[in-house]
Amino acid sequence: MTTAPDPSAAPSKFLLALEARAFFELGAYVAAWPLYNLAAKGDGHPVMTLPGLAGDDPSTYALRSFLRGRGYRAHGWHAGRNTGKVELLEPLLERLHKLNTRYGRPVSLIGWSAGGLFARELAKQAPKAVRQVITLGSPFAGNPRASNARRVYEWLSGKKDDDPALSERLRGTPPVPTTCIFTRTDGVVPWQRCVEVPGDQVENIEVEGSHSGLGHNPVVLFAIADRLAQKEGLWTPFDRRGLRSFFYPDPQRRAPSLAPAE
Repeated sequence: MTTAPDPSAAPSKFLLALEARAFFELGAYVAAWPLYNLAAKGDGHPVMTLPGLAGDDPSTYALRSFLRGRGYRAHGWHAGRNTGKVELLEPLLERLHKLNTRYGRPVSLIGWSAGGLFARELAKQAPKAVRQVITLGSPFAGNPRASNARRVYEWLSGKKDDDPALSERLRGTPPVPTTCIFTRTDGVVPWQRCVEVPGDQVENIEVEGSHSGLGHNPVVLFAIADRLAQKEGLWTPFDRRGLRSFFYPDPQRRAPSLAPAE
C-alpha cells in the first residue's frame, strides 16, 4: 500500500520527482492504441476537455483523440492557457451552452487538475447543460496551499490561493453525476484533496500513475470510456470487480481525509 502524503502539505520531493513517469505513460498511450477498440463505445454525445494549470487545448489532444475514436464529439475548451483565473468561467459557460445547443444534448465535462475545478463550477452553474463531470487529479478539497503548483498558480493568476470563500465554493459537489479519478502517488497535490465523499451520483476511481500523466494514462482512458458510455439518466457507480481490480485499487481501502487543514 502506498503511504499517502500529508493532506495539509504538498507532496514530497520524491513524489514530485516521480512525475517524470508521465513521459513513460505517454509511451504507454501510444503502445496501447490497438487495445482501445476494447474500451466501451460511446453514443456520440458531446464532450469538452478542460486542461490543467498552465495547459491549453494541445495538452488534451491525446485525450480528445481517444474520445473521438470511441465515437464522441470531443472538443477543447477554446479558452487559451489555463491561468486559474475565475474570469475564465464566463467564456467557458458560453462555450458550454454553444455545444449544448449545437448538439441538442447535455455535454460531458472532463477536467484535468485545475481544469476539473472549472468543470465542477460549470456543472453547478448550468446543470441542465451538463451530462456528467469527470475530474483527473483535481484538488477541490482541503488546504489550497498544499500543492507543488502553488507558485505557478500565483504567478499565472496574480492572486494568492488562500481565499476562504473560493475554497468553500470549490468544495461544493456538482448536482450531476461526478467521477473523481485520482492517484495516491500524485506528486503535484495530495490525493486526499482530489476525492469526494461517495454518494448516489458521486464516486472515486483510483489509478496507478502520475498527476502529469492522467490525461493520457491508458488505465485512466479505459475508466473514462466506461463512465461516458452509460446511458443518459442511468448512471451507476464504476464496477471494479474481476480483472479490473488489478488495474483499479479499492479507493476505500483507507478513508480519504476531506477536511481542510486548520
